Amino acid sequence: MTIQQLEYVVALDTHRHFVQAAEHCFVTQPTLTMQVQKLEQEIGITLFDRSKKPLEPTLAGAPIIAKIRSILLEINQLKSFVYNEKESLEGTYRLGIIPTVSPYLLPLFLQDFTTKYPEVNLQIREMQTAQIIDALKQGTLDIGILATPLMDQHIREIPLYNEPFLVYLNPSNPLMREKELVADQLPMEALLLLEEGHCFREQALRICGSKLEVNTRNFSLQSGSIEGLKNLVKKEVGYTLVPYLSVVDELGSSNIKRFTQPEPSREISIITHKGFAKELLLEKLGECVKENLPSELQVMGSSRRVNWR
Repeated sequence: MTIQQLEYVVALDTHRHFVQAAEHCFVTQPTLTMQVQKLEQEIGITLFDRSKKPLEPTLAGAPIIAKIRSILLEINQLKSFVYNEKESLEGTYRLGIIPTVSPYLLPLFLQDFTTKYPEVNLQIREMQTAQIIDALKQGTLDIGILATPLMDQHIREIPLYNEPFLVYLNPSNPLMREKELVADQLPMEALLLLEEGHCFREQALRICGSKLEVNTRNFSLQSGSIEGLKNLVKKEVGYTLVPYLSVVDELGSSNIKRFTQPEPSREISIITHKGFAKELLLEKLGECVKENLPSELQVMGSSRRVNWR
C-alpha cells in the first residue's frame, strides 16, 4: 500500500471515470487502473463497482474510501507541519556553548542575530562538551556550539570555522626569542592547562605531543578560565595555549607567538540531535556567526586540525 495508490483511489472516487481520474493524476489510464487493482488485491476488497456507469464505490468500499480520504488529509497536514517546522524561526531554543568559545564568540554575533531575528528567543548556557552532548540526547537542549568532530552517530555537525591555537607568553620568556615555534618541542613543565573536562585541555596536550610530566612546581592548578591562565602568564608563571578569538585584540602584542605553518587549529561547529527539524534556524544562525567572524577565520583555510578525542 502506497500513498500514490491512495491518491489514485480518491481521484477515481471524485471523477468516477478511469480516464478522467488518470488525467487528473497526470498518469496513463492503464497505470492508474493497475495500481488501484493492486491495492484491492492487497486488502482483499473490491473498492469500485466497474459495472456501473459512472462507476461507484462498492458497499464494502465506500467506508474504506472515506477513511482513505481522511488519511490523505492527515498526511497533507503532516507535510505542512513539517515544512513549517523546517522553515519557521519563531520559538524559544536552548543553546549550550563551551566556556572556551562562549566569551569570545557570543559578543561577535549575538546582538546582530537577535536584531535580525527578534522572533527567536535563545536561552544560552555555558556547558562543557560532555554535558552538551548528553543534554541534546536527552532533549533538554536544542543546539550546541563546540569543538568537533564528535564522531557520534546521533549528533549532526555543521562546521563554522577553524580556529588556530596560539602560544601566550610573558615577554621575558625565552621562547619569545625563537624564530619558529614547533608544537611538539614546547617545554611541557611550564605549560599551564585548563582543568580536566575541557576539550581545549585535551587538544593542547595533543598539540604538544605529550602527556603531562611530573609536576616540579610547588603548586597545582585547576583552572576553568583561559583569562585566568593568561593573567598568570603575565605574572611570569609559565605559558599557555589560547584560541585565536581570545587574543584577537592582542595579535600585535609581545605576549603572542604563532606556530609554524600549518598551524594547529580546532574546528568549531553547530551541533544538534539528528532529529532536530528547524533547518532555517540552523542556516540563519550559521550565517550570522560566519558573517561576524574576523576575516582570517571566515575562510576555512589550510591548517592542522587537532581532535580532542
